[in-house]
Amino acid sequence: MREIAFWLERAGAPTYRVRAFRRAAAVVDQLPDLEERVAAGRLTALEGIGRTTAAVIEEAHRGRTPAYLAKLRSEVDVPERGAQLRAALRGDCHTHSDWSDGGSPIAEMATAARDLGHEWIALTDHSPRLKVARGLSADRLREQLDVVAELNQRLAPFRILTGIEVDILSDGSLDQEEELLARLDVVVASVHSELRMPAAEMTRRMCAAVSNPHVAVLGHCTGRLIGAGKKRPQSAFDATAVFQTCRYHGVAVEINSRPDRLDPPRELIRLARDIGCLFSIDSDAHAPGQLDWLAYGCARAEECGVPADRVINTRTADRLR
Repeated sequence: MREIAFWLERAGAPTYRVRAFRRAAAVVDQLPDLEERVAAGRLTALEGIGRTTAAVIEEAHRGRTPAYLAKLRSEVDVPERGAQLRAALRGDCHTHSDWSDGGSPIAEMATAARDLGHEWIALTDHSPRLKVARGLSADRLREQLDVVAELNQRLAPFRILTGIEVDILSDGSLDQEEELLARLDVVVASVHSELRMPAAEMTRRMCAAVSNPHVAVLGHCTGRLIGAGKKRPQSAFDATAVFQTCRYHGVAVEINSRPDRLDPPRELIRLARDIGCLFSIDSDAHAPGQLDWLAYGCARAEECGVPADRVINTRTADRLR
């Protein structure tokens, strides 16, 4: 059931379908009489289990791979390129939980990442200005740091690195207290507002942000959206100036793997490569299944000639920190 939810998320299925399988899995976990209910065909009498989920449970209980799961496995889109680079990645610098606009608890995101073979993930929920994404106030972020510390004791040797996706404000300052940013392992700085700002102003704004000593990654730098449901053009800025500033300050340029972003475009990845920038290939996952989107970013990185030794998430957690 949880694997079905994972593949549905990876394929970008509607949230209600994913939740149906996770809800059914939770119901089954609590069932003391599963054998009897399957034998009697009474699974659908339970709240949270419908005909489709009941069929999956019955097939799995009888030792067969459910047809629904087999179909999803056969439909997984895995890019041919980038496999070697994908195998070299140890973690993911940009992920979200249900503390902001993600759909799953921190522990569930971490467990899914561990099951994918990651050694670590950075938890980078949004900063307070992004109210539509339930951005974390300073107090909520401090509370989250305590939760992560407890989870790290439980999940070791796997590690959750503390972090934030902090909004770059219009003047280039960052949307969180400096003292808190200094405590975090990974700070991803991204533009989420005033995306149509004139190019000269946007360039100054982005250069100021990546000059902040706490910033590790410049997130989805053009802000474009290319998904079927919603499209948004690239922001205008002097990419050479921004990437030179990233290189000078050791800030990685993110290769965002979300299928509806794939940001930056290939020509800008190649420009950043030629300038000598570091890179971070990230999922920007808002659900466990989306963590596997890293394959798309790796394919683009290989296509654009990005060397693995310039990708910061090929590093161990200690070296990254």
